Amino acid sequence: MAPAAIPDRSIRICADRGGTFCDVHASYPDPANPKQRKDIVVKLLSQDPGNYKDAPTEGIRRVLEIATGEQIPRGEILNTDKIDYIRLSTTVATNALLERKGHKHALLITRGFKDLLLIGNQSRPKIFDLNIRRPPPLYSTVVEVDERVTLVGYTSDPKAEEHAVQFDEDGRVVRRYRGRGWDGVGDAEGPGEIVRGLSGEAVRIMKRPDIEAVKEDLQRLYDEGYRSIAIVFCHSYTFPEHERQVGALAREVGFRHVSESSQLLPMIKMVPRGVSSTADAYLTPILRDYLDGFFNGFDEKLRDGRLRSPRVEFMGSDGGLLDLKNFSGLKSILSGPAGGVVGYALTSWDEKRRRPIIGLDVGGTSTDVSRFAGRYEVVYETTTAGVTIQSPQLDINTVAAGGGSCLNFRNGLFLAGPESAGAEPGPACYRKGGPLAVTDANLMLGRLLPDYFPKIFGKSEKEPLDVEASRSAFEALAKDINADQEKELGLDEIVYGFIKVANETMCRPIRALTEARGYATSKHILASFGGAGGQHACEIAELLGIKTILIHRYSSILSAYGLALADRAYELQEPSSTFYTPENRSSLVARLDRLDAAVREELARQGFEGDRVHTERMLNMRFEGTDTALMVLPDAKDGDGKEDFEAAFKRVYKSEFGFLLETKTIIVDDVKVRGIGKTFDTLGESVFEEVEKLEKRPVDRVQADSTHSTYFDKLGRVDDTPVFLLPALAVGDVVEGPAMIIDDTQTIVLIPGARAVLTSKHLYITLQ
Repeated sequence: MAPAAIPDRSIRICADRGGTFCDVHASYPDPANPKQRKDIVVKLLSQDPGNYKDAPTEGIRRVLEIATGEQIPRGEILNTDKIDYIRLSTTVATNALLERKGHKHALLITRGFKDLLLIGNQSRPKIFDLNIRRPPPLYSTVVEVDERVTLVGYTSDPKAEEHAVQFDEDGRVVRRYRGRGWDGVGDAEGPGEIVRGLSGEAVRIMKRPDIEAVKEDLQRLYDEGYRSIAIVFCHSYTFPEHERQVGALAREVGFRHVSESSQLLPMIKMVPRGVSSTADAYLTPILRDYLDGFFNGFDEKLRDGRLRSPRVEFMGSDGGLLDLKNFSGLKSILSGPAGGVVGYALTSWDEKRRRPIIGLDVGGTSTDVSRFAGRYEVVYETTTAGVTIQSPQLDINTVAAGGGSCLNFRNGLFLAGPESAGAEPGPACYRKGGPLAVTDANLMLGRLLPDYFPKIFGKSEKEPLDVEASRSAFEALAKDINADQEKELGLDEIVYGFIKVANETMCRPIRALTEARGYATSKHILASFGGAGGQHACEIAELLGIKTILIHRYSSILSAYGLALADRAYELQEPSSTFYTPENRSSLVARLDRLDAAVREELARQGFEGDRVHTERMLNMRFEGTDTALMVLPDAKDGDGKEDFEAAFKRVYKSEFGFLLETKTIIVDDVKVRGIGKTFDTLGESVFEEVEKLEKRPVDRVQADSTHSTYFDKLGRVDDTPVFLLPALAVGDVVEGPAMIIDDTQTIVLIPGARAVLTSKHLYITLQ
């Protein structure tokens, strides 16, 4: 194909760098029919230092070679003229947090609070452990800044609004505090200037920071080699001025990264706000270093971000795309799994039937589980590797069981994970001397076929999976296991025993997302994806009582495919400290309107306007006297045509906790607007509508590409299990289990009793 056949700025590339594999999905105009787009799928190891430095760059190089027909040597700077956009999701920050390999940084905190983040919130997740090992803090040193502000009055005062300081429109005090300490004649006074905070609360400035003293401390830190700092001051969520002053000073001194807690997330609660800031200061420099290396593999145009340059976008933890300016370590912690959630949600959801979906992403290192029932489920506080972070993230439960999970026999127990063989050295069959892993078990049971598996192993990167390495390792392990058994177990029984343990481990987070929250697991649809998902989906669905499974045509690279479907997101949030009353409602709506306008303006700057922009307006609400706030979207407009936040809050609260505090007033802690810039119009009819209309025809076993000996539960070895090639099947074909369906990137195991219908984009599997 002649290079000129591909127009400039027409190749769209999405790359997902996981723990084991890097998946790349790309599309470009078909030279024979420019209105149609051709897809390219590339799968390569995330780490292969003997052959390339960076997996996404290498994947993009291969895409450009395929699309243009030109040979591009490894290591050459890539020309981006043909590229429309590159979208990336990365686990760089996640891995740095899990492995504690982040950037050395210092914490600047209000004087007297030096140990606050070390003390934390007094939670004891392992209260009965005799030897508690809590993870050390992320920061390396602490500097106390002699500054202090405090709030005037207290919100739990039954007459808080009556007693509160009153301000005019310009923020000047027109009436002092009338609460405790007021003599009924004069004003209740105390030291320091009183100003109005962002939340509307009265803030007393007791001590301003000494700029010269702070500058000396910052210079000392800089001289000691620190280049990243986190700034966390008391009440900065409502009064950020002191943090801004110190932040500006730090940038003058030369610090490369400054995390101001009031800028990152202006929310009440100093501990999670502080830990989040230290996490950002710990992770963002690592992320920036990685991105610098990534950009160095391309010409200058990729980075400059001008109108005619290719766009570079990143998947955020909340499922929205971010540009380089808005992407940070804190927003990238769930960057990898988020792409998969977007992918399965948009390709599996049916607006008419509204059946909730469980996403099961079985990767090389871990399994990620999520739920979708019409909108993304977002949580605002999560704990990752012992670090509690306050930042919007998709509600994804992760368990350390994937294709690369190590298999061990310890104290009479079969164990799958949590240790992982990763990509380097990988499972035993990867020809790098690695340990036994779930992939080896699937290989031994005939659920992975070396003849069909990508031949990317060994020093030449051209060798198949090594069955003998897996067999010899399992035989050695079988001797140890049988030495403890009264009845000797066969090799297949032992190997399948590990698969059963892995399957049960993967079911655990699904039950936590469904049954533990009052949803019947069996009423869900299972959307399975990830490289190892197809080998486990049928058995996991059977364990959970789920009858319908969806496996997308690109399920093994769905995290990358999801990037192509994701929307651009931008959100703004402000603190509030307001009772939700009819009198205060208009001021809250006015604040939402102002944030809404600012969000739309920013999305317009990013190229999204008119019908392509949709905003979600939210209030973070709680009952007075409680400390659990819920971020609430309003119900449909009430009789007055106004957004009904109160009814929505009570409905969500009742669903979450099972009761309502009817006598308590509702407090609004934060106002927030999230803007979404739509990147595509429609995906067409749903898979369920398509299945109803399809003319179905059974596939004869004669059409199988080959047969293979495969092990199934309760059935044992089926020596003539048919192996069908997915590209050779036509839409409407029906395959009955036991069988295997294979394409270039995945192997799908159909257990006895399973029935698969091929649609235009999915395998639609039903269980008896």
